[in-house]
Amino acid sequence: MKAIRIHHHGDSSVLKLENIASPVLKPDRAIVEVHVAALNHLDLWVRNGIKGVPLPLIPGSDGAGVIREIGSDIKHVEVGERVLIQPLVYCGSCSNCLSGRENYCVDWGILGEHLDGTLAELISVPGKNLYAIPSDLGFQEAAAFALVSQTAYTMLIDRAKILSSECVFIWGASSGLGSVAIQIAKSVGAMVIAASSSAENLEKASALGADFTLNHKTNNISASIKEITGGQGVDIVFEHVGETTWNTSLKMLGKGGRIVTCGATTGARVEIDIRHLFYKQLSILGSTMGNKIAFENSFELVKSGKLKPVIDRTFPMEEIQAAHQYLEEGAQFGKVMIQIS
Repeated sequence: MKAIRIHHHGDSSVLKLENIASPVLKPDRAIVEVHVAALNHLDLWVRNGIKGVPLPLIPGSDGAGVIREIGSDIKHVEVGERVLIQPLVYCGSCSNCLSGRENYCVDWGILGEHLDGTLAELISVPGKNLYAIPSDLGFQEAAAFALVSQTAYTMLIDRAKILSSECVFIWGASSGLGSVAIQIAKSVGAMVIAASSSAENLEKASALGADFTLNHKTNNISASIKEITGGQGVDIVFEHVGETTWNTSLKMLGKGGRIVTCGATTGARVEIDIRHLFYKQLSILGSTMGNKIAFENSFELVKSGKLKPVIDRTFPMEEIQAAHQYLEEGAQFGKVMIQIS
C-alpha cells in the first residue's frame, strides 16, 4: 500500500510517499481503507520533532473511510461501512479509563504521534475507535472534526466550564481549532470575540457566529477588548498561540477570568506577572486533547448541525509536502485535507 512516512525529523522534505506492507488484521481491530485524512498542527510538531515519536512513522491523526476487514471481537460496525476514526487511543481498562478520564490512561496515545496514523491507504484501528458516519455527512467533514473538536470541547466545556453569560476571546479563529471553538462557544450561548489576520477570515468567523471580530495585525487588541466589554475584560481566553499572544491574553482577562491553553505555536517560553493572577484572581488551565465523552459530545454537535467542520483546501496524497507548507503559512480558514483514495 501507499503511505506517507517520516524517517527523521525536519522540514517538509522529510515527508516521503512510499510503498510499504499492508497492516495485518487482529481480533480487536479493523482494517480501514482511508478515503480522506486531515492535517493538524500536531503533524507539524511531530515532523519537526517531538520526544518519543517512533520512527519511521506514518503521520496523520484524523481520517475517514470504509472498513475492508474486521476482527472477530468487533460487533458495532461491519465490513463496507463508512467510518470515522477517533484518533486518541486508550487501554479502556485502567482505573482512569473506567472513571471516564481516558486522557490520563496509562497507555494513552495518538494516531500519527505514538502510533502509525491516517496518511496511508490502509490503517489498522482498534474497534472502539471506529464510529459510523451518518448518511448526511461526507468523508471530508467526517475526517475534519475529530481531533480539533474534542480538543476545543475539552478546553471550553470541561476545563474552562464556559457559561452562557460569559465572553470568550479566541485567538487564531481561522485555524481548524479556532473555527471549531467559535461554534462550541456559541452552542452554549456565550459571546465570542474572534481574532485573525485578514478581513476575509474575519468575515468567515462572523459567519460561524462570532459576535465581534478583531484583526490582530491592525487592531489594538487590549483597547478593543476594553471598548467591547465596557472595561470589564473577557471571562475566558482560548489560547493556543503561545509566546506572541500570552501577555495580551493575561491583560485582557476580567476578574475571575481563565486562560485555557493547549498549544504554543509561536513559542513555549512565557513570562507571568503574578500580580495579574492574584489581583484579578485569575486561573491558568492546561488542556490536552480530550476523552471519550468529549469526542462523543462533540460528535453529537456535528450530527445535530450545531457544529459544522470547515474545509479550507484539499491536497492529493502526492502533494503532502506542499500541504504541510500551506498549513505552516497559516493563511487557511478551517481544515487542510489530504485525499488518500
